[in-house]
Amino acid sequence: MKEKVILAYSGGLDTSVILKWLINKGYEVVCYIADVGQNDDFDKAKSKALSLGASKVYIEDLKEEFVKNHIFQALKANALYEGKYLLGTALARPLIAKQHIEIAKKEGTNIIAHGATGKGNDQIRFEMTFIKLMPEVKIISPWKDGGFLSQFEGRTDLINYAEENQIPIDSTLKKPYSMDDNLMHMSYEAGLLEDTKYEPQQDMFQKTVSPKDAPDKETKIMIEFKRGVPVKVENISEDKAVTGALKLFKYLNELASSNGIGRIDMVENRFVGIKSRGVYETPAGTILLKAHLDIEGITLDREVCHLKDMLMPKIAELIYNGFWYSPEFDFLMAAIDKSQENIDGKVYLTLYKGNVIVTGRESEKSLYDLSIASMDKSGGYDQRDAIGFIKLNALRLKLGA
Repeated sequence: MKEKVILAYSGGLDTSVILKWLINKGYEVVCYIADVGQNDDFDKAKSKALSLGASKVYIEDLKEEFVKNHIFQALKANALYEGKYLLGTALARPLIAKQHIEIAKKEGTNIIAHGATGKGNDQIRFEMTFIKLMPEVKIISPWKDGGFLSQFEGRTDLINYAEENQIPIDSTLKKPYSMDDNLMHMSYEAGLLEDTKYEPQQDMFQKTVSPKDAPDKETKIMIEFKRGVPVKVENISEDKAVTGALKLFKYLNELASSNGIGRIDMVENRFVGIKSRGVYETPAGTILLKAHLDIEGITLDREVCHLKDMLMPKIAELIYNGFWYSPEFDFLMAAIDKSQENIDGKVYLTLYKGNVIVTGRESEKSLYDLSIASMDKSGGYDQRDAIGFIKLNALRLKLGA
């Protein structure tokens, strides 16, 4: 009997070549397509895989789980890698890999294959998850396989192989950049973008209009949070309300996209040691991060807030580097979940030409006390107490002088 391998499949050039390559090596190949909100024709990809010799194709709808268990978890931590990147690709990979393992178990095999390169982060994110969830896993990673590398040096060899093996492809040798699409974001890298001073052209962007072309009017919205998670979005300008994790996230994507919100351009540090230039569109995520930070401002204890700020870069790094299923990530996220117990309330925002402007907030769990904060009332705060407070805190400074 042939050994069965489960291949993460997209229908693109790389995974189509890998599918045929595995079949020619004598494997039975089951293809797995993860739907995390990318704008792909899944039926077309399935038909293509079957025509190339796949024995079966799974199409798994992971969008709801992606939003609830990955995007919103990162939001509770305000996770931002190197101060800019909202981790769109990194958040999807452990979910995709988890389902990959589930299919392998269902199909009674421990052989897994993927098309991530040996230079990038995705190989780590996938394989760390595979090993954690199936310690006995056998991983076939063609771009780290000597035989595959001797046969395929790059895109030219892949395209020639596709033509020789009657593999239908849409790719050309002059691909301007590489893209990764999901519900959270669109990323662009490689190709023309490898020149770090190259200015991305407007026709590159798929998810957002240019801020210059956004409507010359404000969109006013309200986002309601419960325990740090968004539960409702109201478009005040149009008297429309949306609830449900996936629905509200999609709706925020629409609002942000039409208002030119969510673009960044950065050079980041990959886990393997390479600096990489990436351009990202993260529409809904950009709005939610700003809103979540603001509702924490009124509901989160000062010291807990500052501790969270210290933990955030480590949490973002763990997500980026592929350690979603690690004891240290579980440990830190337990603290984050604890911090969100009272993060309830509403944040009011204005969207306008690429800008997300917070205009107000309210919460029944608010720690803001007007009688104390007011400059017009004492509120039980004795200003004379500040004399001793300052003296004690200045003591070491005085001694040092």
